[in-house]
Amino acid sequence: MEKLSLNILRKKFLEFFKSKNHLIIPSFSLVPDNDPSILLINAGMTPLKPYFTGAKKPPSSRMATCQKCLRTLDIDSVGITDRHGSYFEMLGNFSFGDYFKKEAIAWAWEFFTDVLDIPEELLSVTVYLDDDEAYDIWTKEVGLAESKVSRLGKEDNFWEHGTGPCGPSSEIFFDRGVERGCNDSNCAPGCECDRFIEIWNLVFTQFDRQKNGEYLPLEMKNIDTGMGLERLACVMQGVDNLFEVDTFRSTLDKTCELADVEYKSDPKKDMSVRLITDHVRSTVMLVSDGVIPSNEGRGYVLRRLLRRAARHGKLLGIEGTFMTDIVKDVIKESGGAYPELVSRQEYIEKVIKIEEERFQSTVEKGLVRLSDKISSISKVDGKLTLKGEDIFELHDTFGFPYELTAEIAAENNIVMDEVGFKVEMKKQKEAARNARTADEGSQAWGGDEEDIFEGVAPSVFTGYERLNDTAVVLKIAEAGDIVEIALDKTTFYAESGGQVGDVGYISSEDGFKMHVTGCIKTHTGVYVHKGKVVYGTISKGEKVVCEVDEIARKATERNHTATHILQYALQKVLGKHVAQAGSHVAPDRMRFDFNHFTAMTNDEVRQVENLVNKKILEDASVQVEVMEINQAREKGATALFGEKYGDKVRVVSTGGFSMELCGGTHLDHTSSAGLFVIVSEGGVAAGVRRIEALTGAAALEYLQDKKEKLSKITGYIKTTDSDAPARVDRLLKELKSAKKEIDNLKKKAAAGSAASVLDNPEEINGTKVIVTEIQGSDMNTLRSMCDSAREKYDDCVVFLVSGGDKVSLAAAATKKAVEKGIHAGRIIGQVAKITGGGGGGRPDMAQAGGKDSSRINEALEKAGALIREVLI
Repeated sequence: MEKLSLNILRKKFLEFFKSKNHLIIPSFSLVPDNDPSILLINAGMTPLKPYFTGAKKPPSSRMATCQKCLRTLDIDSVGITDRHGSYFEMLGNFSFGDYFKKEAIAWAWEFFTDVLDIPEELLSVTVYLDDDEAYDIWTKEVGLAESKVSRLGKEDNFWEHGTGPCGPSSEIFFDRGVERGCNDSNCAPGCECDRFIEIWNLVFTQFDRQKNGEYLPLEMKNIDTGMGLERLACVMQGVDNLFEVDTFRSTLDKTCELADVEYKSDPKKDMSVRLITDHVRSTVMLVSDGVIPSNEGRGYVLRRLLRRAARHGKLLGIEGTFMTDIVKDVIKESGGAYPELVSRQEYIEKVIKIEEERFQSTVEKGLVRLSDKISSISKVDGKLTLKGEDIFELHDTFGFPYELTAEIAAENNIVMDEVGFKVEMKKQKEAARNARTADEGSQAWGGDEEDIFEGVAPSVFTGYERLNDTAVVLKIAEAGDIVEIALDKTTFYAESGGQVGDVGYISSEDGFKMHVTGCIKTHTGVYVHKGKVVYGTISKGEKVVCEVDEIARKATERNHTATHILQYALQKVLGKHVAQAGSHVAPDRMRFDFNHFTAMTNDEVRQVENLVNKKILEDASVQVEVMEINQAREKGATALFGEKYGDKVRVVSTGGFSMELCGGTHLDHTSSAGLFVIVSEGGVAAGVRRIEALTGAAALEYLQDKKEKLSKITGYIKTTDSDAPARVDRLLKELKSAKKEIDNLKKKAAAGSAASVLDNPEEINGTKVIVTEIQGSDMNTLRSMCDSAREKYDDCVVFLVSGGDKVSLAAAATKKAVEKGIHAGRIIGQVAKITGGGGGGRPDMAQAGGKDSSRINEALEKAGALIREVLI
């Protein structure tokens, strides 16, 4: 059989099933879509679960895919053996009530023997013990000898997970040769030895398991197959493990080149090489799918992979950052199958490089700290144990993942105090929870609306077409002077997608009026209007009129449309990697969070601001269409990462340059935004930046306010607007020069004072003692005076203090004074507390800062007493 590359094998599989009328779909993201049961996609069929369960209708009854997968359970084993990897690809063909066992088995055999040309004598299969149908298909229709078909029990050939759909399976094995076997005459597929390797699992979902254990036949039978691409490549390339497969080997060789090591020359180095190879592959795929390094969830998985790889790079002796060089090789090998790797390469490299740099900036300190902890470690129950509080400090202060500390501890035969660590983590979470509690009273919505309005019919939203409409009251809830009302229909937009709820009035002909200050929508679609009654009363079933505040709605629309234009502008200026990470759109302001790993320069901010205003002035039309979600994606509409969408979506297109899925309200033309001004740009989390901006009247008011302030400043410094920067620059230079001159004068005065102080010391049992206040001196001056005293006298102790806005304290002692018991650090430590500060230092030199100048005399008395206590 021909040795085929991994990329060719993937292509052949998908082309084969395309010829069998299967819909070939690209791999789903590693990030699950609306599946809270898992952190990351870890099996080929996982993204297709909604089709198997009937929750969604599949786009075709026959489908095939090569799915990206990542398993976190194997991370700790990666590198230690050559059999474990975290990232892998799973080939699979699926039938949803279409074909069944006959076709699935026949096509699997055809693909192996005809397409891949695997010799029939090297293949054998297993079937479920009672699955006579599959057994007969293999032996009578495919023509496989009975000796090549093994019947195994539930543990090996029956797929089920609790109650629900389940069924028997059939596995296809490849014979790697008797030399890899166990020399047992009964050796066959299912044996624990290395001779037979399972390469394809065909699952026949035909039963529905009941709670009582009964298996009822499914009305619609399904096929779910899975074949590891890397394992298939091992077989086709005749190699022993996945790290020898062509695409892996290329990355492994690149790692060896950077580390200047030869693979298989040193087992310990081999482990690091394999770990880096695997982990960089995984990080490339995770970052490509929108995962950002963080301390929670899938972001933590990514950070852990990155930092493990970075540490093992250091163990191999690689200096500086190195992973982006390996990233390039991974994208070179996999970019053909996953073009998004190529289009997002710049972004992927930037994310990985920044995280690697961040880790390197802290890892040195952390490793030193950990080394100190290990060197001073004590035994607990006869074992060297790293305390929980020490593990927590490494995690919290130095960014060391728990697993990394555990890895280093294991290398040093040290036990981890996991219980103590969890206690510290719990304390931290409780502290954070208590801090949040203080803010709960300020929340606009208490969250009880879901329960209060349970069972109320969903509201119809008519606010896209009009601002005023009639409606019927469905339910009323009161809490003090706050009223909440549900209507059968409404023009009030409910807070969602980052846009705040509308404000306005609800009134009736019978003399009721309510000021609506916000609106939310429950998960059942009930629009709840919150506000205060202006006058009158209202009852369930009465007719009312909804009146949305037109000025506020229009201002909100300006900001919302501006966010769409802003995202376009950011991608143009910063790169295609920019994606929305959150937003807040209100009448008076807008906030836009986006993925980007460095602060924007002033020039970039200006470019973005100019581009947004350019698009506003173009008076581009803003069009809204409602269409199927798949149609929207085919048209290239941008979806907010992680957002849930229904089968029907609103697509907002702006001037042909922006197309987004959005349920918010918008302008008809961009020119209605009037003006766009960026107020601030800053970071809010690792890899997330935030822009705050204004539009329309708010933007004009902001600029007018700045102009007014500038006018006042120019009046103060007696210059014009255009000359103001140069004038301020000159004034700052003059101020700096004046400060320098004042400092010099202070130093001269201090030097004169120092001479006076040093010439008149007190003497106690042969030791010169100087305890005094030096007014107007900074810490540098005090230290200099201490040094002068030690140079002048071979047996002396000095304590100096200077007051002002803050207190500076310094103490020093010569070697002879130290030998008599003087300890400058202890003196400073006790005296600084008197002035509300703290500090310390060595026996011969120490310093501290304080806050309370009024207690300087008390501090001097204490210092003198401490010195006399030692010397007398």
